[in-house]
Amino acid sequence: MYAVIETGGKQYRVEPGDVIDIELLPEAGKGGAKGGKIQFDKVLMVSSDKGVRVGSPTVSGAKVTGVKVDQVRGPKVVVFKMKRRKGYRRHNGHRQDLQRVRIDKIQG
Repeated sequence: MYAVIETGGKQYRVEPGDVIDIELLPEAGKGGAKGGKIQFDKVLMVSSDKGVRVGSPTVSGAKVTGVKVDQVRGPKVVVFKMKRRKGYRRHNGHRQDLQRVRIDKIQG
């Protein structure tokens, strides 16, 4: 059984037991980083032994639940700007804050 969920403007294909890194959720600061339950309601597709259900845009009644495992930081993205022969160079970097989530159950 697997599902396709949307969170943080991205889509993820998840199965029970998967550990995924998603965009940091607004409620992550309030509920703590570890052990909190999280529920994804934007389920775009659910596949089970009964068949495949595709939503338009979401599958009604389908939910994916998970547990917050940790807060991590993504890989460093280097931003380098340069204009040749002008002496203009700008070097910058960015690391995105991510929430690591373990998927427990898929309903739907």
